[in-house]
Amino acid sequence: EMGIRTVAVYSEADRDALHVRFAHEAYPIGPPPSSESYLRIDKLLDVAKRSGAEAIHPGYGFLSENHEFSRACRDAGLVFVGPPPEAMQAMGDKVRSRDLMTKAGVAVVPGSPPLKDAAEAVAAAEKIGYPVLLKASAGGGGKGMRVVRSSAELPSLLAQAQGEARSSFGDETVFLEKYVERPRHIEVQVLADAQGNCVHFGERECSIQRRHQKLIEESPSP
Repeated sequence: EMGIRTVAVYSEADRDALHVRFAHEAYPIGPPPSSESYLRIDKLLDVAKRSGAEAIHPGYGFLSENHEFSRACRDAGLVFVGPPPEAMQAMGDKVRSRDLMTKAGVAVVPGSPPLKDAAEAVAAAEKIGYPVLLKASAGGGGKGMRVVRSSAELPSLLAQAQGEARSSFGDETVFLEKYVERPRHIEVQVLADAQGNCVHFGERECSIQRRHQKLIEESPSP
């Protein structure tokens, strides 16, 4: 619609996907497992080089919040449609961003450092108080999250969250936060360009969700 020629990539499982049919060009990048296709930075950059692409839009999930991918694009002379790697590294890791916000004086929900094993998770959960939420440190889009209501179910849910985080983001680091029942999810989105201009879009209500993924955003929030 904007007159920009588009190049799609797809795994074997997505050969007939809508984005593949709509793009001007489409390149296969590997078998169905994301670790062998959509999470392979080298394959994505190879397609960009072969197709003569000037920019990469990362979509959501997979490498969209991966600072190494953002940096690799910049090093290859490609425009990464998203934050610079420095900003992404600071905020893309939820454990690190919690620490940054705490140092800045922002109130955060009680939580834990990265979890090494189930025993550490149980100890942290008892300190925080049930229910707790397992969260992938590199996560986004509701992936790698599990609500835990008792110590009995924590080990199995921890393994599930780690597995989903590993397959979705290539990083199985998870931590705990206090789970807030029936919260109101209010956020303010900020956009900045490469010339130093910065704007915000006021506050938005994002409480209507499915599987911790936002479905509707309303502004101003009721």
